[in-house]
Amino acid sequence: MHKPFTNLVGRSKQALKLGLVLALGAMINAAFTQNAKAQDQDDPPSRVARLGYIEGQVSFQPAGENEWVGAVPNRPMTTGDKLWVDRESRAEVQLGSSTIDVAPNTGFSFLNLDDRTSQMEVTAGAINVRVWHMEPDSVFEIDTPNQAFTIQQPGRYRVETSENGDYSVVTIREGAGESSGNGQSYTLHAGERTTFRGTTSLNADMEQIGPPDDFDNWSERREHRYNDSPSARYCSRQVVGFEDLDDNGDWQPSPEYGNVWFPRVEPGWAPYHNGHWAWIDPWGWTWVDDARWGYAPFHYGRWVNVYGRWGWVPGPAEVRPVYAPALVVFVGGGPGAGGNVAWFPLGPREVYVPSYHVSEGYVNRVNVSNTNVSQTNVTNVYNTTIVNNNTTINNVTYANRNVQGGVTAVPQQAFASAQPVSRVAVPVSRGQFANTPVMTRAAVAPVPQAVLGPHVNTAARVAAPPAAVANRQVFAKTAPPPPPPSFAARQQVLAQHPGQPVARQQLAKMAPPAPVGRVNVVAPSRPTTPPANQPGNRPGSVPAAQPNHPQPNQPAPANHPVEPPARNDRPAAAQPNNRPEPQPAPNNRPAENNRPVNQPQPNNRPEPQPAPNNRPAENDRPMNQPQPNNRPEPQPAPNNRPAENNRPMNQPQPNNRPEPQPAPNNRPAENNRPMNQPQPNNRPEPQPTPNNRPAENNRPMNQPQPNNHPAPQPSPNNRPAEPAPHNDRPPAAQPNNHPAPQAAPNHAAPPPPANNKPKDDKKPQ
Repeated sequence: MHKPFTNLVGRSKQALKLGLVLALGAMINAAFTQNAKAQDQDDPPSRVARLGYIEGQVSFQPAGENEWVGAVPNRPMTTGDKLWVDRESRAEVQLGSSTIDVAPNTGFSFLNLDDRTSQMEVTAGAINVRVWHMEPDSVFEIDTPNQAFTIQQPGRYRVETSENGDYSVVTIREGAGESSGNGQSYTLHAGERTTFRGTTSLNADMEQIGPPDDFDNWSERREHRYNDSPSARYCSRQVVGFEDLDDNGDWQPSPEYGNVWFPRVEPGWAPYHNGHWAWIDPWGWTWVDDARWGYAPFHYGRWVNVYGRWGWVPGPAEVRPVYAPALVVFVGGGPGAGGNVAWFPLGPREVYVPSYHVSEGYVNRVNVSNTNVSQTNVTNVYNTTIVNNNTTINNVTYANRNVQGGVTAVPQQAFASAQPVSRVAVPVSRGQFANTPVMTRAAVAPVPQAVLGPHVNTAARVAAPPAAVANRQVFAKTAPPPPPPSFAARQQVLAQHPGQPVARQQLAKMAPPAPVGRVNVVAPSRPTTPPANQPGNRPGSVPAAQPNHPQPNQPAPANHPVEPPARNDRPAAAQPNNRPEPQPAPNNRPAENNRPVNQPQPNNRPEPQPAPNNRPAENDRPMNQPQPNNRPEPQPAPNNRPAENNRPMNQPQPNNRPEPQPAPNNRPAENNRPMNQPQPNNRPEPQPTPNNRPAENNRPMNQPQPNNHPAPQPSPNNRPAEPAPHNDRPPAAQPNNHPAPQAAPNHAAPPPPANNKPKDDKKPQ
């Protein structure tokens, strides 16, 4: 068992050191963004993605290459790297402040990944994205074959692309974003699931978010590991892979080093021993560990040997971490080490000197963010090595150099070809490399196997995306950098300076021209909030079964096709009820509008003005009647109305009704029940509507048609009717008609009225 740390004096010293580190960390964080912007163009990004979890068949294609090989967990991913997740398989990619879960049958890749931009593409399939933190000026973009979705704030997102690429779906459970394509853009909010169709024009359909599926549930379980991780108390949450430490080791306090994580490993285990070396530009030689938890401890922090046990010391939790390909120093490499390459891990407060082209600011950041070290010490090392172009480090004492098992060595050829270190390692005795020069890099030129990885033998024998998916064009809002050059194109340059990557500026010049049409950058457009943002139009109000209604056909789709219909439906909500209930919806509406004008003429209304007119008409019902003028003018017709009032009761005129009462007229007539008269001519002629209205007012009184009045109370629905200004209309009566709710009864009722009317008709007969 490990001896507990109990030195109280040591704790006090450590507390003082931590106080100094906190102050330094605050200064570093304050200047981090400014320094990053001013950094040398050769500085590599301070972050990369990690292929953190694989389930099933997952294939990987390194940037610039054409071969697909079996994917390896813990492989760092950067611009140009691609994944294909086959059927019944899944994968998770981690970025520290976000995770991307990849569903089966999905083609995924990074178009750009640096300190400011996370730009990825989904050519088929689906991804779930969880974003915990975003810098103010950062870009998080997901590009598909017909639109570019930009995440605007932390949240939970799902982006899907159809198998043939003709539509994509964006679901936002938390957060907000914007979809852009062909000069059109849509602002999306939490609770919305939007389907985008078309490429020459972007049509959007919104529907209610349904319950999570198996993939969503799987992502949620993965997310809990991040949210509930105890390790977040000891290191920054932006340290990629920190949550994997929970189940594979224990944290213990140290008076000298602070909180130390001790992995649960077999006796004799040593860091940087179980894994392989891969060549990844622009960092060069990069360590890929075999352990599931083997990412954070090998790209951040430092290793220390305490009482014969290896422990990992994270960097200050208050400082934004900077990724390093491998926090080691090399001993030997080439003839000076007998043909072997050897290395050992850096300890706390020891300076890491990159083997790639970097600025002084980068060296400060990569060290201060990963260990407690003075900036002065970092600057001194930088000046004596990088500035003076020395590959040898002199006059530095390394704590882990003489620790038993601390140094690992392999033959050069095994190192260069990404062979598993634990299988090819050569025995190293304690002190064997005590007098060997310490190098900033392994002076070994890579070979193609170092790029493809240890599964190089699976090339052309693993699942790969269909050609149509692999070469499918996507739309992007942010122009990505050109694709990186192939390894073959830069191999000769790499051989001239073994172990040193090609400078980023030179690498960009070697890049091949981007395939024409592969990435279409959308023209700037003015963001437009889709109708969904209106309470009525939110997905919750649009029936899931009607995701596409008339929207696609509307010319206004550019401005959110979904909405226009949605809007009509909402206000018309009352009307829809009337439509189905009273009769063929079309007749009812106009009829409803004309109800006050009992005139069979309501038919004219539907004809002259489709539903849209009905709505306004409803508001104007008294007014939108084809003969609105008649109403005010015809009031001579009051005679008729009394007649109407009496119609059911005394009017011999009902004779007219029976005549007109052919069934067809009944429905409109139902609305105009008092006007069932087939001779609507009388009404329009004698007294255009106006008379009807008074009559309508009388309806409740003479009602042989009481049904209408009771039904009307839904008048609330007759909002249009509500315009009490037309009290003449018998607003109540109108509501009755509108409240299609009572339509059922009213319709049932119509027959009675009809009967009454015929009865009246019979009287004259």
